[in-house]
Amino acid sequence: MSTRSSVLAPYAEFTRIGFVNILAFRLRYYAGIFTYLINVTVYYFIWSAVYRARGISSATQAATSTIGGYDLPQILTYVAVGWVIRSLYWNTIDQEMAYEVIDGKIAMDFIKPVSIQWMWICRALGETAFRLVMLTAPSCIVIALLFHVRFAASWTQFGLFLIAVAGSILLMAAINFMIGTCAIPLTSILSLIRAKFWLIELLSGLLVPMTYFPSTVQKIAAWLPFQHIAFTPLQIYLGKISGMDALRALAMQWIWIAVLLWLGDLWWRTATRKITIHGG
Repeated sequence: MSTRSSVLAPYAEFTRIGFVNILAFRLRYYAGIFTYLINVTVYYFIWSAVYRARGISSATQAATSTIGGYDLPQILTYVAVGWVIRSLYWNTIDQEMAYEVIDGKIAMDFIKPVSIQWMWICRALGETAFRLVMLTAPSCIVIALLFHVRFAASWTQFGLFLIAVAGSILLMAAINFMIGTCAIPLTSILSLIRAKFWLIELLSGLLVPMTYFPSTVQKIAAWLPFQHIAFTPLQIYLGKISGMDALRALAMQWIWIAVLLWLGDLWWRTATRKITIHGG
């Protein structure tokens, strides 16, 4: 076995473990198909009601009249695709790290000759692979059959969209690792996890497109990594940004990934300089 293969082999195993561990909770993902369908359905009727309230009643009017730069078919596609990709990028690294700190299992990580950050990220990637097969793919089929979801603006846009979704997965993993590391000095981070959840749901653009926010909020959010989790991929998918604008958005997304991975590694090294382990 080559040196490179011997170095990468443990991380491939962590990915496999992440996939296998989720098999124990596969019923949760079957239920997740129904849950995501409910979410899309609720937003479908909410946005339909919003457009009707603006006097947009016919199909022709809905296709030509816009609110915040989106016509009705676009905003419905935005919602449907947004919840589909959420099933991919969402992970529970921070919660699992918090539980391991409370139980004292985190002590075992210190004797592993691997990068702890990439160990957790690879486990999250294994979970993502499971979600892709058991949650994302079935959700796509059900949503496409029930709702009028548009395909990407072009095949080029779809390719860029897939790159952006891969970035979303890593970006979310990097953020969650940093939050999970906070469990070492703080022990209990339940309130922090809840705050992060709502912050990302709102500022990622999943619940409401960022173009609906006041201009001041948009300018501030543009300097933060959160909108690259959902808003950037969805803008690319719908063709709202293309060409060099799409490439610049992707560049910013991946720069944020590199920065957060570096900060996460730095924060882990700092937080673990002094640690007290309880449990056992």
